Amino acid sequence: MQLRKTRWSKYNLNYHFVWIPKYRKPILVDNVKDELQKIIHSVAKSHHITVLSLSTQPDHVHLFVSAPPRLSPASIINLFKGVSSKKLLEKFQHLRTKDGLWSRTYYVGSAGTVSEETIRRYIEECQNI
Repeated sequence: MQLRKTRWSKYNLNYHFVWIPKYRKPILVDNVKDELQKIIHSVAKSHHITVLSLSTQPDHVHLFVSAPPRLSPASIINLFKGVSSKKLLEKFQHLRTKDGLWSRTYYVGSAGTVSEETIRRYIEECQNI
């Protein structure tokens, strides 16, 4: 367990997020995948979120992060999905549809009783599917 800190708090808040493109289309490949990963790391850095693990599959994204307590899980996923959607749609015109890029749904789990290493191993194993 690694404690992180802000000016007023010490915390260990880790979240596992999974989200998918609309209709689970396998669009997260090649340059789109690379750009998405850059965007995720950029968003994380600018909001003081630590990316612990990231796995991008053609039809879904697994992201394991540590975030400060001022950010709710809902605001974290909205940051990643909102910024990445805007930037990916600007750069890759073929992704544009009337429905948008991401499905409105997502999964979030907190790493309370499951160790950070267990979740990291799970994400890495998903890359080999």
